[in-house]
Amino acid sequence: MDFPIFHLDWLGNRMLIAITAIIHVLINHPMAVGAYPLLTLFEWYGWKRKDAEWDDLTHRIVFVVFVITTTLGALSGVGIWLSTSIVAPFAIGSLLRVFFWQWFTEWLVFVSEVVLIMAYYLTWNKLAVGRAKKLHIALGATLSAFSWLTMALIVAILGFMMNSGEWAGDRGFMSAVFNPLYIPQLAFRTTFAMTTSGLFVWFCICFLAKKTAEIRAKAVRLAATWTLAWLPLCAAAAVWYWRMVPKSMRANADVGAFTQAFANWYSMFGVILLATVAVILASALLGAWKPDAVPRFALLVPFVLAAYLLGHFERVREFIRKPYVIAGYMYSNGVRVTELPVLQRDGMLPYATYASVHKVTKDNKIEAGREVFKLACSRCHTTTGVNSVIANFTRMYGDDPWDEEQMAGFFFGMHLTRTYMPPFPGNAPEAEALAAYLKSLQPMSKKTWMTGSVAMPSKGSR
Repeated sequence: MDFPIFHLDWLGNRMLIAITAIIHVLINHPMAVGAYPLLTLFEWYGWKRKDAEWDDLTHRIVFVVFVITTTLGALSGVGIWLSTSIVAPFAIGSLLRVFFWQWFTEWLVFVSEVVLIMAYYLTWNKLAVGRAKKLHIALGATLSAFSWLTMALIVAILGFMMNSGEWAGDRGFMSAVFNPLYIPQLAFRTTFAMTTSGLFVWFCICFLAKKTAEIRAKAVRLAATWTLAWLPLCAAAAVWYWRMVPKSMRANADVGAFTQAFANWYSMFGVILLATVAVILASALLGAWKPDAVPRFALLVPFVLAAYLLGHFERVREFIRKPYVIAGYMYSNGVRVTELPVLQRDGMLPYATYASVHKVTKDNKIEAGREVFKLACSRCHTTTGVNSVIANFTRMYGDDPWDEEQMAGFFFGMHLTRTYMPPFPGNAPEAEALAAYLKSLQPMSKKTWMTGSVAMPSKGSR
């Protein structure tokens, strides 16, 4: 229990991780995992027909995927490690201990994947004829397998964070890997990657092949057929995955954005989901039937909708496991379940190495409250930025001067009515300090300013 402090107040700690992770997934799934198998199929198709023009088109699409995956994809992957390490070091540290050998294996696979990506693109012209071309196609198939294996290893960890299964009892490595959500989530992510890769490659074809060229129609038809083949499998995998999610987590889905207002919109999400599937299906059918009938910019609609669904899936997946970051083991603020009684007795500040104060006194109450906020709340909340706790309290208590005693009492019971929030991990003096700090940030209404019933917060208290 040696708490660090990192607080990105204007954006929020959770948003920092979310943006980085969603960018990475949007690149990894349709391009690295899905596109390479499809492009290897394209290369094989051109080789079987001895079509140099087809091979050249495939090579140009591979270049696009190569550049994006080795730059933005790699940077966002590193960004996930950086952001999680500074925002949630206890969570990432616990996962490293449980999955050390799996993560070590994944790093080896990832390095191999990067080498294979470079070799696949850079040797395209050198391995262009005869047996050499067969070797190059085999290289593409190997790259496809390694790209999928990288995802397969990581998905086990993502599933574990939602439902650790038997690991909670036996603490076994294999129990952690083969958690109840592993196979269903892997099936969903795999089929989703393959489905969306067809849309992405199709979009590239429309820019890299001349509209009048016969090859464009053939390539579009193959990409559309690929999407059609994977779409029903993706839908079935999504249903299977959702049914395997624990009921307690599914109950959190209707407030997946930390707001009750989302519950009113949640029913519309099903309509959006069905509409997206319908648009992708219609586009793929039209592409397979009349490949020249779909304008290239129209392809942005199904692809953007699919990207939106994947991003929203990641957002909801992160939220519904709350109040935990690792189900049943660690709360979303980095406090282990077993540590909570000690922290509620002694407080968090005595164990926080980088806090400016380690004990609440009359003289440092607001400063101590600010440190408690960083320790207990900043993983999910900001003060006045994204998911602002000040805005939340304004909705709860209004513009009149807030009652610090009432607020402090609320902290200890908030997890009972808001089940997605962890219990307050501090003692009574720290709760009072937190209430004092938040009250010092209370926006002053015109009424309270005119009557002078609230003192103007000092610059230092902010």
